[in-house]
Amino acid sequence: MVNRRHIRSKVLQAIYAMTQNQSDQLDVYEKYLFNSIENIRELYLLMLSSMIELQKVEKDFLEASAKKYLATPEERNPNTKFVDNTFLKILVESESLNNWIDELRINQFRVNDHYIKSLLEEIKETDLYKKYMSNRVNNFEEDKEFAIKLFAEFVAPSEKIYEFLEDLKISWIDDIPVVNTAILKQLEGLKSETSYLKINKIFKDDDDREFAKQLFRKTALNADVFVKEYEDKTRNWDLERIAEVDAIILNLAVCELQKFPSIPVKVTINEYLELAKEYSTPKSSIFINGILDALVKEYKQENKLNKIGRGLIE
Repeated sequence: MVNRRHIRSKVLQAIYAMTQNQSDQLDVYEKYLFNSIENIRELYLLMLSSMIELQKVEKDFLEASAKKYLATPEERNPNTKFVDNTFLKILVESESLNNWIDELRINQFRVNDHYIKSLLEEIKETDLYKKYMSNRVNNFEEDKEFAIKLFAEFVAPSEKIYEFLEDLKISWIDDIPVVNTAILKQLEGLKSETSYLKINKIFKDDDDREFAKQLFRKTALNADVFVKEYEDKTRNWDLERIAEVDAIILNLAVCELQKFPSIPVKVTINEYLELAKEYSTPKSSIFINGILDALVKEYKQENKLNKIGRGLIE
């Protein structure tokens, strides 16, 4: 689920926390790093559960309306197209999803159902919902298209849900786009009513997990050494005045250039320039790009780029 860029951002955050606390407890902050990444699973399951809860809230509402003493004919015989959505049924009946939800006690939207009820009220006023409910026939392709638009256009971008998630766990702020993108891709991959919902792994493979560990450890343990690599290239910049985040980003980039022979130079530079744009000052990416460009030229001249494979140095 998490890609290398997101892993880099998590390592950046862990080293920043370690630096802010002036700590040398490597094991403590490595645990912090992996806990932060593993917590993404809870967010992923919670966002999937939001779709189940939307359908459940509507089902409960229709059942309660039908039982009213003075129920109208429409309330006694409601349009159940949404609650019978065949695509959402895959989520509702997924044994693996329900087992994970039970194991991690994912019930935040159930306990705080006013978020779901409020969102459902908004959805029911939209043309998307009204068009979908204009007939009572469930068709898998139509059900799928509606459910995916429901998530992409209302659940994922909901400011109320975003604020709720932020209050639950501050580390989720950067994870929400990654999780929502993964869910949309996964939903798109469900092709029929008999499709199996496979719960995504946090790391794509063991190599990515090891990358996170080694990038954190090697950067943290060699920070003083890495600083010396670029301190003479800061020109008029006083090292002590360089933004702390910029210094960490530079150290991470130098670490990759020196210690990760299978990662192309261009990939390293591009990835950390993007992190600088996201986490540091407006001018940071220009500053970091200048230093890394000078450093790479020097490494090439001195034959210090020990990259393995064709095209990895360029």
